Amino acid sequence: MTETPRYIALIPAAGVGARMAAASPKQYLPLLGKPMLQHTAAAFAASELVAHTYIVVSPDDGYVGAITLPPRVTVLRCGGATRMDSILNGLRALAGQVGDQDMVLVHDAARPGLTPALIRKLIGEVGNNPAGGLLALPVVDTVKTTRGGKVQTTPRDGLWLAQTPQMFSYELLLRALGSAPDPNAITDDASAVEMLGLSPQLVEGHPRNLKVTLPSDIRIAEMYLKEEEQ
Repeated sequence: MTETPRYIALIPAAGVGARMAAASPKQYLPLLGKPMLQHTAAAFAASELVAHTYIVVSPDDGYVGAITLPPRVTVLRCGGATRMDSILNGLRALAGQVGDQDMVLVHDAARPGLTPALIRKLIGEVGNNPAGGLLALPVVDTVKTTRGGKVQTTPRDGLWLAQTPQMFSYELLLRALGSAPDPNAITDDASAVEMLGLSPQLVEGHPRNLKVTLPSDIRIAEMYLKEEEQ
């Protein structure tokens, strides 16, 4: 008899956010008076489907202890030099606590607009797909490329913008990241799974789940968060 998998969230938060040009890592910048990471973790804590959330920070992180984390959230001080290193370290730290078929939802710390409804949609639509799946947005704008030194239009049919969470079984994610031949080619977790010949399912996300990368993104994120409070 197959056991029902648990859903575990893993948030890599050891980055420094260089493009934000801020005094602290961007995941700790304030949004509506609370650190960004607090908003991000709260979405998982508010989901009845997520059993536990783990945040991976660097061993010498001096910020996470000052924020108020919701229940069922644990900090792992095993972050690495890259996002992939942090995820791998986090997965290995959970060995023995998480079953091979438990589902891991990896989510960017700088996507504070995630909601329990989006989590529920991802879990529901991916179901028991052995290749897992991820939130993504279909491309709606005209796409241009300058490859080859010439401006050309690229057909947007079938093009998607990857978001997070990206959800895979613990065993699959650990195997995919651990066996990736070129870590520099891993732009997200799904790309590592794709290297195994698998095709993760795309589930349409929402623009509110944007990744805060530049200072101008903060206002957009706050706009969505304010809508949620109303």
